[in-house]
Amino acid sequence: MPQRLPLFPLGSVLFPGLVLPLNVFEPRYRLLVQDLVGEGGLDGELDEDDVRGFGVVAIKAGHEVGSDNVQALHSVGCVALVRDVTETEDGRYEIVTVGASRFRVVGIDESAGTPYLTGLVEPFGDDDVEDDDGDGRLTVLADSVSRAFDEYRDVLDIGGAEAPDDPRVLSYLVAAAVVLDLDQRQRLLEAPDTATRLQAELDVLRRETTLIRTFGAVPATELPEWPVNAN
Repeated sequence: MPQRLPLFPLGSVLFPGLVLPLNVFEPRYRLLVQDLVGEGGLDGELDEDDVRGFGVVAIKAGHEVGSDNVQALHSVGCVALVRDVTETEDGRYEIVTVGASRFRVVGIDESAGTPYLTGLVEPFGDDDVEDDDGDGRLTVLADSVSRAFDEYRDVLDIGGAEAPDDPRVLSYLVAAAVVLDLDQRQRLLEAPDTATRLQAELDVLRRETTLIRTFGAVPATELPEWPVNAN
């Protein structure tokens, strides 16, 4: 059965495990934060028992999101767990969220009665891929992506911590860190499994590194913050 989940459209893609800070100023999304934290309100870092979530869905390029323009949103998004809430003097909320699981929007709850959208969502696929053949192909692929990612960062002179060993974690970190447009990031979010995502990233990293070396650097980007515990 689909689950109800408040939706927060953004012009960016959130990946599981990635930290996403937000400055919430629109009245409808300030209300969303208030609904999440409850009448008593919360200020500062949340305890594990207090963690609430909403769905981040990317806005399709060239579209504006009105109250009824659901078609402007991609159907696959990521649950954002609220880890920290600070209310400012002018009524805004500065929140820190962490990406959790992927979901697919299968409908909209028209009876929610809120100014923000409430989606009817289902979990999107099983992203925990095993090396079923026991030949280590996923590990080899992850090692290739890790080396290509290091080379990519070197040519762009981007610092950052050592790439994680876990193939799934690596796949989401690379998806968030590489300079890509929104549609490319969305395709990586929608990849059916870790191996598919890593293979696509390996192709992108090799191509972009070659182009950068041949024609000059593209604008550098900082690596996203990576929390110790993504859940």
